[in-house]
Order: sequence, then C-alpha cells, then structure tokens
Amino acid sequence: MMTNTSPLNPPALGNATAIVTGGAKGIGAAIVRRLAASGAAVAVIDLDAAAAQALADEVPNVFALTADVGDHASMNEAVEEACTRLNGLDILVNNAGWDHVKRFADTEPPLWDKLIHINLKGVFNATHLALPRLVARGGGRIVNVASDAGRVGSSSEAVYAACKGGTIAFTKSIARETARHGIAVNCVCPGPTDTPLLEEIKQDERAAATMDAIVRATPDRRLAQPEEIAEAVTFFAASPAHVTGQILSVSGGLTMAG
Repeated sequence: MMTNTSPLNPPALGNATAIVTGGAKGIGAAIVRRLAASGAAVAVIDLDAAAAQALADEVPNVFALTADVGDHASMNEAVEEACTRLNGLDILVNNAGWDHVKRFADTEPPLWDKLIHINLKGVFNATHLALPRLVARGGGRIVNVASDAGRVGSSSEAVYAACKGGTIAFTKSIARETARHGIAVNCVCPGPTDTPLLEEIKQDERAAATMDAIVRATPDRRLAQPEEIAEAVTFFAASPAHVTGQILSVSGGLTMAG
C-alpha cells in the first residue's frame, strides 16, 4: 500500500501497485520509470507489445501487457491479469493517447472515431475496470493525463481537444463519486511535450509551424520533457486523498489558471 510523505520530500509509494496505460513510450514510459523509482510495482498496458516489453526488461519491478484501451473486453483481460500479478491495485494512470493534427472541416468520421476510441473510451474503460478493485482495496488514486488542449482549445485538434476536455470533466465527476471510498481522482494537463508522437505530428509542415509558434509563446520558450509530466503524475499518485478533482497544467506557463 502507499505511504504518506512530507511535501518537502520526493514522493514515496512504498509497496504500492500501479497500472499505466499507454506506458511503453514518451510520457507513459517516463511515468512508469518515475513510479518504479518511487517504489511502486507497475503494469504497463500498451498496444505496442514490443516497446512495452523492452521497457519492462529495462526497469525493475515492471511488467508488460498488451491491450487496446478503447476495447472494454481487451482491457478487462489485461486489468484482470495485472491485478492478479500485482496482488491488487492502488494507482491507475490513464495515459494512453493519440493525436492527428488536421483542421476539423478536413477530417472524416473514421478519424473522429479513432480519436474518441483511444483518448476518451480508453479512460472510461480503464477507470470502469479499476474502480471496483480500488474500492475493495480501501482507497487509491486515479491520475488522468489529459492536455491543455482540453482546457483552452487547440486549432487543428478539435476532436482531440474535445476528448481531453471530456477527460477533465470525467475526472471531476468521478472524484465526486468516489471520494467516500478514499479514492482521489486528479488530472495532469501537459502542454506540448518532447515525445515521439510530437515528432510524428511535426512531419506535417503546417503542424510543425503551429508547434513552433506555441513554443515561442511559452514563457520559458521550450517544450516540456516527459520526465516533468511524470513528476506531476507521481505527485498526485502520492498525495493525500483530500487532494481530489484537481486539474494541473504542466505547460511552462503557456496557459495559466485565473
């Protein structure tokens, strides 16, 4: 189970158990490494079996499972195996995500469906499957990784932003429903982050120009690093249960709450 620490000390997770969706690469891999370094045993659930296994081979106390987060049956099988091998669940990190930068008028329903399948249904499925186990455990933590696009909107990311905005609202709603069970539910919203997905997106010339403009508009003039997002996720994973329903941007000041 998790252990409490002073806010002045690095988060310590004792013998906590965790599931990280989309944990094979980028932000997800940084989260896995940070949770494991804090003492947690971690199950990585990812569609990229090879990358997930490579990470598990690299990081002690981590193992890999393959599932499609947007498919409830696939996730049910993976979560069941994860919780059996972990001997219970303390922390769920809903990190799996995908984006395709394109103006909404130029998109078609199959793209919307894929974005919703991964970015929103994935959060629903994993949370739905984790909640009974967290209740049985006597409490726990859910940390959702959304995006500042869901807070303020983003050109050429309308459906992605809608999914992330939905994740933010979902976070607050589930936090209200589960507080009496000792389950804290919070959300981290990264700004543009230096990941393989961002490099893939920037292959499009218009998308690259947009990202460059965003970096110039950021007060510290740089992209976030995956490790910085992982620190925020681990903060929520180790925080008291009374810290719940909160949305934290990690964007270098690109967006600031009023």
